[in-house]
Amino acid sequence: TVHLWNVSSGHELHTLKGHLDSVSSVCFSPDGKTLASGSNDRTVRLWNVFSGHELLTLRGHPSLVTSVCFSPDGKTLASGSRGSTVRLWDVSSGHELRMLRGHSSDVRSVRFSPDCKTLASGSDDRTVRLWDVFSGHELRMLRGHSSRVYSVCFSPDGKTLASGSRDHT
Repeated sequence: TVHLWNVSSGHELHTLKGHLDSVSSVCFSPDGKTLASGSNDRTVRLWNVFSGHELLTLRGHPSLVTSVCFSPDGKTLASGSRGSTVRLWDVSSGHELRMLRGHSSDVRSVRFSPDCKTLASGSDDRTVRLWDVFSGHELRMLRGHSSRVYSVCFSPDGKTLASGSRDHT
């Protein structure tokens, strides 16, 4: 399940039920109206934040979904999976736009650059990859970690990328 909470009062607003296995990642759309959740049931679900109703179920990952992230313009959703792939989805239709292949192991984290042009993905293969969102081509592979990359994040100006790893760096 996914729980939505009122931060000021601590009261639960909604319990979102629909996934058939544990939920591994959640992310709000930039306008705050939609929530994406990725699950071990190999789906991504989109929810209306105000009503708690499910809007779409996105299927296509062959393995559990480990990370979900909306683009800053809210039009595209990225999802990473244990199947070593990243998928890009059209938020309004739920259609898969493209699949990004290049990692040799599980993808743990996906994040868009502030300008929506680049996607970063971190993986168990100890690399961070930068992708052109529109073409799906790999722009760059970043090496330097000696263990799994668990998290990636762009700076607000998009000029710096941070990556966190099991190697304690």
